[in-house]
Amino acid sequence: MSFKKQFLKSKPVCKVSFRLDAAEASGAKKVQLLGDFNNWDKSAEPMTALKSNDFTATLELEAGKEFQFRYLIDGTEWKNDSQADSFVANSFGEENSVVSTIA
Repeated sequence: MSFKKQFLKSKPVCKVSFRLDAAEASGAKKVQLLGDFNNWDKSAEPMTALKSNDFTATLELEAGKEFQFRYLIDGTEWKNDSQADSFVANSFGEENSVVSTIA
């Protein structure tokens, strides 16, 4: 699990590339990246599956904010990103990952 950030000079956004590795995806057929940026919408487009069985997605997020997110594996299992900038408690007694776009 990981993500890489690239702040764009041309506009106030941060390009964030999320990656869930095959070991963490544990044989998943579909992984979705859900969070504040897509209103936790379970009908959101799934992440792209790579030949390595890793999953990836790149989003342009507004700079200067923090976004909560989690990975949803095969519609049933939630996973956090161990490399997240921080973690916050959610209303389900678990934690959400946080990605910060504050430079």
